[in-house]
Amino acid sequence: MKRCLVIGGAGFIGRHVTKLLCESGREVVVLGRREKAMRELPAGCQYISGDYRDRKLLQRILQPGCEVIDLAYSTVPKTSYDDPVYDLISNLPASVGLFQEALAAGVSRVVVASSGGTVYGQCVRLPIDEKHPTMPISPYGITKLTTDLYAMMFHHTAGLPVVVVRPANAYGEDQLAGTGQGFIAAVMAAAFGGREVEIFGAEGTIRDYVHVSDVAAGIFAALDHGQDGEIYNIGTGIGTSNAGIIKIIEGLAGNNGVQVLTKVLPSRTFDVEANVLDSAKLSACSGWRPQIPLEEGLKRAWKAGLR
Repeated sequence: MKRCLVIGGAGFIGRHVTKLLCESGREVVVLGRREKAMRELPAGCQYISGDYRDRKLLQRILQPGCEVIDLAYSTVPKTSYDDPVYDLISNLPASVGLFQEALAAGVSRVVVASSGGTVYGQCVRLPIDEKHPTMPISPYGITKLTTDLYAMMFHHTAGLPVVVVRPANAYGEDQLAGTGQGFIAAVMAAAFGGREVEIFGAEGTIRDYVHVSDVAAGIFAALDHGQDGEIYNIGTGIGTSNAGIIKIIEGLAGNNGVQVLTKVLPSRTFDVEANVLDSAKLSACSGWRPQIPLEEGLKRAWKAGLR
């Protein structure tokens, strides 16, 4: 039986990844910083409370031949602007230490969850494939890209079996709205709470919104079928503006007597205008494709919010 360690496996994306791993027959260990998982994990899944910056802890739980999926990250794009130094020191040393311990343990594969939404920066073409220039304009994106580069360095110089995945904007049921990440969750929470939703510019930014279950399936596909030393985007290839998202949610809200209040503010210089990912590379190696259209995913998220 394969053993898989999922760092951050109790989070929004992690719970969906963990479910797929358990269904595949793997022995799954989730490492999280909280004393216990915030949400219920699949039966048979072991939860370990600890910080993956603890090298001795990693040495105890990493085993020869095991798989590792690293979903942990202690900041979001918004907070990274507030304290760029914290963004760097709270994330990069932990990731580099993980690579070192994984190499020493002789793991069979490490999947690193990067950020397709931030590492590329302002686009020069759409959709964005993995060969697109990387010029992030947020501290978060810079640290994510630096982590990717370290992963590739360990692969090329020491043979670390690592794959990097770059998901687009994940959304879906049970996404927390107050984290500073997740426009769809923020709009729905504001609508339920009778608060205004702010967008910057007449239409806002354009993003590639991919349902969390499709993100999880993409990560699982990269684990099983990806090639060591490669980077894979996970997105739909379809861009939707903030205003477009609000319009769809307004339709859902109107059916339930809820109003979506919006406030249009001037555009911000630090916002990437458009980010839409080309995932043909992952599809070609694994057959993965997104299964949930945006409107269907929004309906699911809205219904979950009504409960």
